[in-house]
Amino acid sequence: MNNYEFEQFVRDNGKDILRFCRMTCGDNELGDELYQDTMLKLLVKRQRLDFRQNVKSYALSISILLWKNKKKKYANRQRLIPMESIDCIETEGSFISADITVISPESSIIQEDERAAVWQVVAHLPERYRMPVYLYYSADLSVQEIAKVLQIPEGTVKSRMNKAKRLLKKELEALGYDG
Repeated sequence: MNNYEFEQFVRDNGKDILRFCRMTCGDNELGDELYQDTMLKLLVKRQRLDFRQNVKSYALSISILLWKNKKKKYANRQRLIPMESIDCIETEGSFISADITVISPESSIIQEDERAAVWQVVAHLPERYRMPVYLYYSADLSVQEIAKVLQIPEGTVKSRMNKAKRLLKKELEALGYDG
């Protein structure tokens, strides 16, 4: 992949990858750092990448690996020297809203509150269920692409998505939302 192809890749897929990084980290600042680390890693490896291949899936798998490494490093540091001033990476969920046409400001606020509630519940799902949901809804990957990124069978992706939907429905109904 040459410099032009890399720039084109960033223009075409950068927003999706950034959205995924922010949702994965649950914080815009940490998500931005993860995005930068991911793009830096891709930039270093760009000569070995084939533009015709699905580089987006590869980029997302790099961001997952980098995020897992950061979580492990943080957990080890917490185990050795607890730091009360640093909150856990997964405590807050953030959502980048898409352009939605709404009739009134009231309905816009209600929709945003509902969306935030859903993503807050998603952020508290176990990682094995949360990752496929993020990849499917924020990065617009297919089940096959998610299986490739997470290096698991397609059937496992489908069952995890199904389990995640059931958990989400149960939690949202407990919060008073109709499913």
